[in-house]
Amino acid sequence: MKAVFKREFRAYFQSPLAYVAIGAFFFVAALLYTIGNLLIGDGDFVNILSNLTFALIAIVPILTMRIMSDDRKNGTEVLLVTSPTTTAEVVIGKYLAALCVFLIMVALSTIFPMITMFYGTPSISAIISCYVGFILLGASYIAIGVFASSLTENQIVSALITLVFFVFMFVIDALVAVISGWFGTVLSWLSLLSRFSPFSLSVLSLTSIFYYLSFIAVFLFITIVSSDRRRWKSN
Repeated sequence: MKAVFKREFRAYFQSPLAYVAIGAFFFVAALLYTIGNLLIGDGDFVNILSNLTFALIAIVPILTMRIMSDDRKNGTEVLLVTSPTTTAEVVIGKYLAALCVFLIMVALSTIFPMITMFYGTPSISAIISCYVGFILLGASYIAIGVFASSLTENQIVSALITLVFFVFMFVIDALVAVISGWFGTVLSWLSLLSRFSPFSLSVLSLTSIFYYLSFIAVFLFITIVSSDRRRWKSN
């Protein structure tokens, strides 16, 4: 798994992909911070971070579109499935590589609340809580992207499948607002964004943390099963 992680992490920075994703994220964060904090003199960075969750819809598909599909396209998947490395190690190693690039984005964004600290007294606990939720939400999105990338050898198709998943998540939130009863309860349970709400309110919700970690585990498991099926077919 360590070798897969190193290979994938290095590959991100040997192509423009990581730089495009990180640059796009930082640009959007800087724009939101300038408009939402600096120009109006507001020190509440939590609102900025909450709005940045929408940027992930475009950035995560860019980050994950080649993570699995590239090996299928170039034929290197055959080398992976015939190596001593297990499918689980391959999938988790690739996932962790994408996650680390995402964490670099998040780390760069901390410069904005740091700037705010020089001019005001923002709530540190609220910012930390929101960052925890933001990282968990992003990690869940990446798990979806890795699964989508495992379904096809075409990077564009992979990105589109990931985008469809994200749109579905937003549709769920819209439906929950108008549907009551048991069906509405089921839909709300599937919603990733609703689980982010406590973090944006400065609450470290253990229920939401467990939900996100379980969601990630489920999607990685599905990806492993899907990849294993191809592994057995190739053998």
